[in-house]
Amino acid sequence: MHTSPALDRFLRGMEYPATRDDLLREAARDGLGPDDRAVLAQLPEQSFSAAWHIRYHLTRHALAEELVPSASAAPAAA
Repeated sequence: MHTSPALDRFLRGMEYPATRDDLLREAARDGLGPDDRAVLAQLPEQSFSAAWHIRYHLTRHALAEELVPSASAAPAAA
């Protein structure tokens, strides 16, 4: 998963450790766009030690979504 340049700047400027709620609050305060805030909202409720820790979780989540077939892609029952 590639994060947007705005989200990368935000994560670099954040003070850590930070929880998901801390990230969402600061993202809204800093004016981060709704798409980037939605990405942060997908994070688990835990404390993150650094920007790489957040990127790791976001990438893992994106990969899991790609590997799990969606219900709409399932073949119809005969």
